[in-house]
Amino acid sequence: MYEQFDAVETARLAREALQKALAPEMQKAFTQSATATTGLTMYSLEAPAKLLYPVITPLRNKIPRVGGGQGIQANWKAITAVNSGNVSIGVAEGNRGGVLSTTVVDYFAAFKSMGVEDWVSYEAQRAAEGFDDARARAVQGNLRSLMIGEERVILAGQSTFGLGTTPTPSIANSTTGGALATGQTIHVRCVALTLEGYQSALAGGANAVRAQVSRTNADGTTDVFGGGSAQASASVNVATGAGSTNQVSCIVAPVTGAVGYAWFVGNAAGDANLRLHSVTTINSVVINALPPGGNQVFPTDLATNDRSANALIHDGFLAITARSGSGALWRTMPNGTAGTGTPLTAAGDGGIAEIDSVLQWYWDNLRMSPTEMWVNAQEMAAFRRRTLSGAATNTQRFTFQAQQGAIVAGGASRGYINQFAMDGSVEVPVRLHPNVPPGMIFFLSHEIPYSLSGVSNVNQILTRQDYHQIEWPQRSRRYEYGVYTDQVLQCYFPPAQVVLANIAPG
Repeated sequence: MYEQFDAVETARLAREALQKALAPEMQKAFTQSATATTGLTMYSLEAPAKLLYPVITPLRNKIPRVGGGQGIQANWKAITAVNSGNVSIGVAEGNRGGVLSTTVVDYFAAFKSMGVEDWVSYEAQRAAEGFDDARARAVQGNLRSLMIGEERVILAGQSTFGLGTTPTPSIANSTTGGALATGQTIHVRCVALTLEGYQSALAGGANAVRAQVSRTNADGTTDVFGGGSAQASASVNVATGAGSTNQVSCIVAPVTGAVGYAWFVGNAAGDANLRLHSVTTINSVVINALPPGGNQVFPTDLATNDRSANALIHDGFLAITARSGSGALWRTMPNGTAGTGTPLTAAGDGGIAEIDSVLQWYWDNLRMSPTEMWVNAQEMAAFRRRTLSGAATNTQRFTFQAQQGAIVAGGASRGYINQFAMDGSVEVPVRLHPNVPPGMIFFLSHEIPYSLSGVSNVNQILTRQDYHQIEWPQRSRRYEYGVYTDQVLQCYFPPAQVVLANIAPG
């Protein structure tokens, strides 16, 4: 039998239910959740993942890449001078001319394999379906990482020789300007750094200044290489004077090939008491206070060993320029005041004295002009200040056009006029590079103005095998990928590259 429907009772029960508060679990289903991943909330995820990192590789992009490399190294000969003894060309009647001398230089550059690896687990690949291709991203990341690393190697790889032993600094104490107390003996050691060592030191950490590096690879093998640090200088020390405002200044002779200097400081004898105080791109430092106790302790390996060379990469432009006998120019700015150094100097005619000096060297020694100058942001700003501001020059005139009371301010040096050029003045572009350190200008030449030189590319990347991907046989439940290149930088005419270093800010 069916129960009789009671409309009055049903209405009463409905009123009671509406008057009661909803249970918490029911409320949650009908209110907006507090976060994007709780409650019945649609997760609005844009696919695929965004790649928000820079891949700035101007040298790699510009330098020609040439295949066909064979053997273990590239070898070539260059005739760098004819009649190098300057034999007079005058000849007496009936006689033959004098015998000239020809200068021939042998060059070689060993091939190096470079690459990086990554892997994707089975689960990661399946979890990414419908959003992104994890395996493709792994290979893409390998290739881009390799290109970024290759750019650093092309600029400043240090492979075939080291920086040697860092010279012994000079040290002096002043009783004003610092926070060092009286009655202390301040001990200092200095370590010259390559670009690889400098960038590692800036990153900080327990091993900021690296000695010998041991790296475990994807296959479990180990590679050992130098971390970019020269053998440390001898330890020097000085006693503080009266009072509590002492400061210590140190100056080291500039090291050809170095882009920076690490300073280890302590107030007791022994390497175990020295900690990293600072890293400078000029050859001096002022020590106003002792380094914190958490800073890196001096790496004892550097007391007796030069770890600046990395034999797993090829030489880059800076090493080629610094190499003894290259014929290239590595010029350093004067010491100046400790901790301050010497900045670029306005020439007073719209130019910069040190740049003009380098460009004149090109003409006096090579009868050519560089193609471009690569600088850090510090030097780009210095170009503007030295050529456009204050009393630097009275040869510039600027016309400002104001619209509705607004003026666009600022200015930049996009190039530098080289007055020492065969065909009159030429503009040498000035360009920013992400890896050129502060305090350095790198003059690069892509062209040789000599007829019949036999050189089509002044600089080129010679490859035995260019970029290639390796998908390794599966040995576990993951996909493993490597991207590699086998190459060397050939600089057919090293004297055409110049480095101006040890430039102070200003």
